[in-house]
Amino acid sequence: MSSSSSSPSWSCTKCTFLNSPSQKLKCIICLAPVPTPSSSSLPLSVSSNDEPKWACKGCTFLNTYKNSVCDICGTRSPTSSLLGFDELTDSGPESSNLDSSVGSVFFPLRRCSKRKAMDDDVVEVDGGSVVKSESMGFMKKNKEIETKGVASSDAGTASSSLKILSYNVWFREDLELICRMKAIGNIIQLHSPHLICFQEVTPEIYDIFSKTNWWKAYSCSVSVDVAHTKAYFCMLLSKVGVKSFSCKSFRNSIMGRELSVAEVEVPGRKPLVFATSHLESPCPGPPKYDQMFSRERVQQAQEAIEILKANTNVVFGGDMNWDDKLDGRFPLADKWVDVWEVLRPGDLGFTYDTKANPMLSGNRSLRKRLDRIFCRLDDYKLGRIEMVGIEAIPGLSYVKEKRVKSAIKELELPVLPSDHFGLLLTLSPK
Repeated sequence: MSSSSSSPSWSCTKCTFLNSPSQKLKCIICLAPVPTPSSSSLPLSVSSNDEPKWACKGCTFLNTYKNSVCDICGTRSPTSSLLGFDELTDSGPESSNLDSSVGSVFFPLRRCSKRKAMDDDVVEVDGGSVVKSESMGFMKKNKEIETKGVASSDAGTASSSLKILSYNVWFREDLELICRMKAIGNIIQLHSPHLICFQEVTPEIYDIFSKTNWWKAYSCSVSVDVAHTKAYFCMLLSKVGVKSFSCKSFRNSIMGRELSVAEVEVPGRKPLVFATSHLESPCPGPPKYDQMFSRERVQQAQEAIEILKANTNVVFGGDMNWDDKLDGRFPLADKWVDVWEVLRPGDLGFTYDTKANPMLSGNRSLRKRLDRIFCRLDDYKLGRIEMVGIEAIPGLSYVKEKRVKSAIKELELPVLPSDHFGLLLTLSPK
């Protein structure tokens, strides 16, 4: 057995972060040297039953992954510290022992005090009463949700196409956040999608978006009050009329993952349901550095499709964190299709790609089609699908430190809107 698997994790004496067994010289967080027998007691051992933890920046208390704020001082877990798995592997477990299917590290959300309202029969949304519908799998709104600022050219007609954008905007707030979100806004203004599925939105990203001109044309599934109760979340935006928004928590998620659903009315067309989710993420952290959460992810996919399949026209897009080798085929019901496979056969379609995305070129090689759009359509037909956000932001770069053997090398890399590429789907009249 290798030393990395037989040695216990050790707790930093300065910041209390639990470092992996292979981190033998200094703490990955504060760079303090590994404690010696003379300077510390025995290293903190973590059993296989212990939950991974994050160290609070305010008081250094080790909180469980289920907490989005510190149990001691109330400090929110900083999204700027939620580094990608590729960045952790430079100083974490030996890369040869890691599964190549791992994408990014994501901290789960703690159930907030307002979450209970989402599980009740009636919920207040934007001043209207929303009632759950068990058969349809989403909540019906008694008061019609108003569509904000929709121009007649954008509202659509029976002969026009319908555009749907799905994008993981990347919750990393310490890497040119304002410039990256402005670039995503430019993409929205360029393509003018009617429907948008966002993942990894933080309260700060929400605030940035809400102050833009393009935001005014959309109805949003997440109110400002709810947005500020979560560390990060999914949300839906619609430029066409909305009959209902709903949000259903997955039964098995320890990361607070949900299915967000909207029923919209496209002028001159049949009603359409569109939905998004961010399925359970691979989570390579202590104690075992091998928590892939494949079973949970598959169950969430099955639950989502079960909820959505009762509708005749559905678009389901998001960051599925899916790996066909690990998770198998996505559990689609009859008449459902994986849009990329249908419209781009033979194209691997990697949306997280350290080769194609130069911002990630300092990370270990990882190429995955994590983001996907699935459809079940009776009254619409597939037009085309393309990736967006594949170009670097002009004149912008950042410095990444990468460990090469025992040395630290600084790489100057370009900045793209996100670590994921977005997907833009066009539906044509049938």
